[in-house]
Amino acid sequence: MSGLGRSGVPVSPLGFGAAVIGNLFTEVGEEQAHETVATAWQQGIRYFDTAPHYGLGLSERRLGAALREHPRSEYTVSTKVGRRLEPTARGGDDLADGFAVPATHERVWDFSADGVRRTLEASLERLGLDRVDVVYLHDPDDHAEEAFREGYPALEKLRAEGVVGAIGAGMNQAEMLTRFVRDTDVDVVLCAGRYTLLDQRARTELLPAAVERGVSVVIGGAFNSGLLADPRPGATFNYAQASAELLDRALRMKEIADRHGTTLRAAALAFCFAHPAVASVLVGTRSPDEVRDCAEQFANPVPAAFWQELRAAGLLPEEEPS
Repeated sequence: MSGLGRSGVPVSPLGFGAAVIGNLFTEVGEEQAHETVATAWQQGIRYFDTAPHYGLGLSERRLGAALREHPRSEYTVSTKVGRRLEPTARGGDDLADGFAVPATHERVWDFSADGVRRTLEASLERLGLDRVDVVYLHDPDDHAEEAFREGYPALEKLRAEGVVGAIGAGMNQAEMLTRFVRDTDVDVVLCAGRYTLLDQRARTELLPAAVERGVSVVIGGAFNSGLLADPRPGATFNYAQASAELLDRALRMKEIADRHGTTLRAAALAFCFAHPAVASVLVGTRSPDEVRDCAEQFANPVPAAFWQELRAAGLLPEEEPS
């Protein structure tokens, strides 16, 4: 377990991304969700990430229920603020926002100081916890002014009060995360899908800035939503159908992995974790078998010759750590 930035909040190298048990895209049954978290625990995972956005609170409720049987001091939980959930009677489902749940609530963007506190209080109630260890500002892409002017100072105050142990921002981009690292006193940033075998946009500025400032990075989306887990026609890259060019790159990587007796999944996870700024890699799994597979892949060393051939083939920049 390594600590996040200067906060010392511990995270396991492999973390559990709980969006999937919030019924991301398709339904996951109550028992299966519970067993998936239980299997993650059995595999040594002690860092669990969730958010109100995931299934309109379902992810938080399920995660809190599954972790209740374990001593609170033995795991780390992160959640997020920026989307406040408000009850609605409009009916229907939430599939337009990616979750197979009834549309009982609507999301209200709110990075105000009051919104941050209210959102966190509601998360604690759903989780059944009196505290969370890490809070991220969630996707402030179109709300930068409010996030920096009100949201971040509110988190800083919560940290100073001891309500949370570590604070940061979680996004699907590297540019604004770099600004958080350079211009604020965050402990950690969560960067999804921008430091992978196929997308290294975090490499040039975010990761070097994090090393320089002593800020930890948590990587999400190591498989770019599916392409690096199972490259095939129709596979998704960042939640849209992968282009022919990206599919070809992934298939070439898989062929090289096969030749070296490893897997593309193992390489994808190893690549993310190899950078010195990275403290943990989150995996989103919907079944006990998927958790066991990710843990096995993460534990398997990837041969140095694989990385050498990847570079020689022009599929990985020379300067990338691995």
